[in-house]
Amino acid sequence: MKIKQSSFVTSAVLKDQYPEEMLPEIAFAGRSNVGKSSLINMLINRRGLAKTSSTPGKTQLVNFYDIDGLFRMVDLPGYGYARVSKSVKNEWGKIIDTYLSSRENLMEVLLLVDCRHKPTENDKEMYQWIKAYGYNGIVVATKSDKLSQSQLAKQLKIIRDELEMTPESVLMTVSSDKRAGKYDIWDMFNELFEVNGYDVHFDRQDVIEESDEVVKEVKEVPKYIPEVEETPKKKDRKRNRLGEKAKMKSKKKKLSKKKK
Repeated sequence: MKIKQSSFVTSAVLKDQYPEEMLPEIAFAGRSNVGKSSLINMLINRRGLAKTSSTPGKTQLVNFYDIDGLFRMVDLPGYGYARVSKSVKNEWGKIIDTYLSSRENLMEVLLLVDCRHKPTENDKEMYQWIKAYGYNGIVVATKSDKLSQSQLAKQLKIIRDELEMTPESVLMTVSSDKRAGKYDIWDMFNELFEVNGYDVHFDRQDVIEESDEVVKEVKEVPKYIPEVEETPKKKDRKRNRLGEKAKMKSKKKKLSKKKK
């Protein structure tokens, strides 16, 4: 299906301010200005649903967005901005921890990193945090259009090494400006729905909303996929590209056990 309606639901700090746990959720984590809001807007073909800002550290709440009444995208507070007090940084950490530790309907957390830079200590901590809560640790490298293919391949290896990702761990690339990588993200979302037992499937979103009256087609820029040192066996390539299906199945069992 195509996305027919997307809307802002609420912003929250405390657990009792969250929407009801009736819909599956996919969360986006990352440093301030890494492009979380821009990626959400690109994925749902909306220019301004998730508010973007040139001021780092602007997102200080957990923001929930409803997609066709079928699932929610969740924008977590950006971390790592230097020009805020230590107490504010600690508060952001508590907000993220509360969400990750208490949300039963959370399917996956995507960690966004800027492909142009080496992951920071905060990125490394966040990655380990996500893994510790039992999620797959899917990493999305943003702003891929800013690098040449050879530079991008080099940076992706650095990201894998710095985050200590295994060869099977999923690392994807996107460019919100060029709309590259969008189809791969939606393929991964569809797999998450499937392995977590949700009867939800979205077709490729091929149009971008200019306004309520004007809609134009856009073309997807081919995504460069670098070679990895250990080439997966043929039967494993789909799993590695779309989201570690076997590992996500074990995540589903874990959630089901918790809900009983």
